[in-house]
Amino acid sequence: MDTLEAIMTRRSTRKYTTRAVEEALLHKVVEAGRYAPSGGNHQFNHFLVMRDKAAIQHLAHLAKEAFAKMEITDNTYVSLKTAILRSQKGDYDFSYHAPVLILVANQKTYANNLADAAVAVENMMVAANALDLGSCWINQIKWLTVDTEDQPVLSYLYTLGLKKQERVYASMILGYPDTPNALPERTALARKGNEVSYL
Repeated sequence: MDTLEAIMTRRSTRKYTTRAVEEALLHKVVEAGRYAPSGGNHQFNHFLVMRDKAAIQHLAHLAKEAFAKMEITDNTYVSLKTAILRSQKGDYDFSYHAPVLILVANQKTYANNLADAAVAVENMMVAANALDLGSCWINQIKWLTVDTEDQPVLSYLYTLGLKKQERVYASMILGYPDTPNALPERTALARKGNEVSYL
């Protein structure tokens, strides 16, 4: 698969098998993130690669508890509203039971933190597709460490290696898709936005 095909056929995967991602493939995905561009070539991203099922589930539980306490307003982002409502019902797991969760943290005071983390996750998601792995962008930990600074979530992340001066700006899940052929869904979706003006 060439680069453009990997980009054009990348789709989000929200259902995974329990099969572990091989170390060599996981390393290739993470390295793709590490080689993403960064502002001024500072390379401040910190990749927390979670493979322990119990640790991922504990983080998902903490997130569910945090979202369940939130109130919905007229301005609540639609996906955040879904997280709140499903958490209040008690059936929410942002990780979709994927075997790998990659959190991309960066320094709170660095002006390009979100952009650097985002481009790293995009690199990793394209690499995952090229390697026949499924992936999905995950916003929830950003909402809980940057937008609200939920203390139980932050305290747990500190035990996993997050530094005090860091927050999680982007995340993704990774694994083998639970599809008949165990490959990602690659049917391209028509563009309904992303306007282009050539000048």
